[in-house]
Amino acid sequence: MITALVGLPGGGKSTVGRQLAKRIGARFIDSDAVLEERIGMPIRQFFEQFGEAAFRDREEAVIDELTAEAQGAGAQALVLATGGGALLRPANRERLHNRTTVVYLRSTPEELYRRLRHDTQRPLLQVADPLAKLRELFEQRHPLYEETAHYCVDTGRPSVATLVNMIMMQLEVAGLLPAQNEQKGP
Repeated sequence: MITALVGLPGGGKSTVGRQLAKRIGARFIDSDAVLEERIGMPIRQFFEQFGEAAFRDREEAVIDELTAEAQGAGAQALVLATGGGALLRPANRERLHNRTTVVYLRSTPEELYRRLRHDTQRPLLQVADPLAKLRELFEQRHPLYEETAHYCVDTGRPSVATLVNMIMMQLEVAGLLPAQNEQKGP
């Protein structure tokens, strides 16, 4: 089973993904970390040198590989945190929707701005007005996240542990995870 987390930059995909993987005994992979390892530099530097289109090409190949590899017989359960822009490519949306259980960590641009206002690593937010950029990204990407996701969890102000519990409940109700607290008879 592969659970893929999607959402805007700073929405908690990596943080929540690590904790979710730990709780369900799955491997955790952050597609951005895999990309940085393969390209041999930070994503921000790659964006500056080669542009977004070249980055998205590499990202598409990595998502295809990770979702195909984790589907094999006997493959260990996997939690995959995707980059915020991964769903811009139709091929990524299709592969993630068909090969994984997609959970959209939905955050408002204002929540994300509070979390990211001092961030210097996310290339798309290195602009004069990061809040306006987050609003623009939300307008562009929110429909793609909703179209691709099997489940949606509002991040708001819950703790990471609460978000993990909310995702686990969704997966349990769907029959994708065994119930953690199965009640025994009286």
